[in-house]
Amino acid sequence: MRNIPELFGSMVFNEAAMKERLPKQVYKALKRTMTQGTALDPAIADVVANAMKDWAISKGATHFTHWFQPMTGITAEKHDSFISPSNDGTVIMEFSGKELIKGEPDASSFPSGGLRATFEARGYTAWDPTSYAFIKDNTLCIPTAFCSYTGEVLDKKTPLLRSMDAISLQACRVLKLFGKDVGRVTTTVGPEQEYFLIDKADYAKRPDLILAGRTLFGAKAPKGQELEDHYFGSIRPRVKAFMEDLDDELWQLGIYSKTEHNEVAPCQHEMAPIFSTTNIATDHNQLTMEVIKKVADRHGFVCLLHEKPFEGINGSGKHNNWSISTDAGENLLEPGKTPSANAQFLLFLTAVIKAVDEYQDLLRISVATAGNDHRLGANEAPPAIVSMFIGEELEAILDAIVSGADYTDAAKTMMSIGAAVLPPIPKDTTDRNRTSPFAFTGNKFEFRMLGSSLNIACPNIMLNTAVAEELRQFADELETADDFDAALGALIRREVAAHRRIIFNGNGYGEEWPIEAEKRGLLNLKSTPDALPHYTDEKNIRLFRSHGVYTETEMRSRQEIQFEEYDKTLQIEALTALDMLGKQIIPAAIAYSGKVASSISAKAAIGIEVPDETALARELAEKTAALLQKRAALEKALAAVPADVEQAAHYYHDTVLPAMEQARAVADGLEGKIAKEDWPFPSYGEMLFYI
Repeated sequence: MRNIPELFGSMVFNEAAMKERLPKQVYKALKRTMTQGTALDPAIADVVANAMKDWAISKGATHFTHWFQPMTGITAEKHDSFISPSNDGTVIMEFSGKELIKGEPDASSFPSGGLRATFEARGYTAWDPTSYAFIKDNTLCIPTAFCSYTGEVLDKKTPLLRSMDAISLQACRVLKLFGKDVGRVTTTVGPEQEYFLIDKADYAKRPDLILAGRTLFGAKAPKGQELEDHYFGSIRPRVKAFMEDLDDELWQLGIYSKTEHNEVAPCQHEMAPIFSTTNIATDHNQLTMEVIKKVADRHGFVCLLHEKPFEGINGSGKHNNWSISTDAGENLLEPGKTPSANAQFLLFLTAVIKAVDEYQDLLRISVATAGNDHRLGANEAPPAIVSMFIGEELEAILDAIVSGADYTDAAKTMMSIGAAVLPPIPKDTTDRNRTSPFAFTGNKFEFRMLGSSLNIACPNIMLNTAVAEELRQFADELETADDFDAALGALIRREVAAHRRIIFNGNGYGEEWPIEAEKRGLLNLKSTPDALPHYTDEKNIRLFRSHGVYTETEMRSRQEIQFEEYDKTLQIEALTALDMLGKQIIPAAIAYSGKVASSISAKAAIGIEVPDETALARELAEKTAALLQKRAALEKALAAVPADVEQAAHYYHDTVLPAMEQARAVADGLEGKIAKEDWPFPSYGEMLFYI
């Protein structure tokens, strides 16, 4: 029997471990840094480092690493042992404050968007004391930020921390106007994580899954998700054993793994954690994706985190549940029992509405990847058009504010299900809208456009900074008002009226919505190449620069990195498709058509006519010839990619990707004509419906 309270956080240098091992004054100083964002006194670093080392060694650790998040989207680590030579030829175990605070990884081998040349190698990692150190694979992992020798930010952690400071500063200003002296405001996130599990043996036979993360070829299985029997269905014993093991691993790392269930598509599952502060939630989600893969391997599975690993069934996303709270625990997005009379809530709600409308391009950019482009707008995920769902009650309140009409609060009613044995249940004042990209769900917003493999830092940087800007404008205006209440009412009325267009409570999957969105003047950035140019629009540069989150140089570097990532992803996919076509699919088609032809010839030699088999042989030959042509067309398209990264992105999207899809259509048609034992890969049916 697992003792979960004892297990939880056992591999984390958390508050319990700090209290036990640090002197009281050192613990208090470190705690102030963690909760209030104050600078850490370097003088205490040696004390913390020694205690951290002793704790880690007691848990079996032999090495330490600065664990950071470069702009690859995944994490990075360089391991050093605790050993230090002694004069008598033996070793002692040491770990200094200097080693805790600073590391020096090579900065030139990570994506930099031109910030670093190959010969300019020096980079620095700096300890982030607001996120707990932890032990993974017998290594003490120290969460850190990563920057270049010249100070440019090369990671996702640093801008995230800057954005958290920005929104805290402006939210505290606003709260002071309501008579609240708040030390710090933090954004919190609970990222739901979707993923696929398939057999390791099947994965090993699919070059496309190995190299591209998704199936570039594959005919639809006779069954998919049509019966809707997988969603919330009984979890298979093999998967349940994996989930129990996963929970144990995550709980040891202090990750609040709370919910697990089958998702819509066969082989698809979801894990959802309890909320944490945004930087810790980001660290935890990066760890979660890594641990899911590691635990899956132990159970004979491979975890697929690609947004669209299989054609024709739902892909995987990641729902970013975002809210704002004070250091006293007050949720600033909690409407209360009478939201129409909750002026503070309405002001913060207005700030979010204005931020989402004015910076809808940035929110779209924050989720823009080659993988996510397959998912957005495909009736399995929100459309590429950013809009907000706030529910009927809040919409009615805001409309009343704008019009000046009276509003009567909607009373919460009890709902009878109709069976005497079942008790009445309270009915919420609004429904949920799963088609909305950015939906209010009671006391938080659920940003649903994220892809499953995405590092959640970028969407939260965008959200934090955009809302911080609106709060700054509100504070500037209200701090100088002669009549605060009158000015507050006028501000909310004006801004809601100006940004009402972003609110849409209807069906985001409906064919009429893009037409309506265009009438409203909303952006419809359908692909990553469409979205990325807006990154460096003047208003966006001004936003990040004014709040100290990014310099213009840092923004342009990130834009280039995202273009390069898109281009390289499509290049790898196209090259993999060419390889599979040339070495496996076309040879299999030729070999099988040869078998059929030989059978026809053998039967004809003894006077048996087989017109249907002859027609099959002819069809196989025609499709094989067509596939050879499609492969040649793809090869020709790939040879003409422009050198400029932005031009290349549009070319990949408009020319290379369609050429891949045309080749796939022919190949998938051939798969349905060729015997199972003669097809070189496991089929969709085999991969998705394992025992």
